[in-house]
Amino acid sequence: MKRSTIGLGIGMALGFAAAFGGFSAFLLVAGLGAIGLLAGKVLDGELDLSELLSFRGRR
Repeated sequence: MKRSTIGLGIGMALGFAAAFGGFSAFLLVAGLGAIGLLAGKVLDGELDLSELLSFRGRR
């Protein structure tokens, strides 16, 4: 699937949330979308959270 098609779908979802749910629903959908994006990047191996989560070796 092309990135422009995915962007169109995300834009439409945010538009529907804003139109029917108001600004708070828009923010909720945008926030959950960002969390989903981060989770997808971690699962695809594009984002490594091990450096952020390891506190032992930072002394």
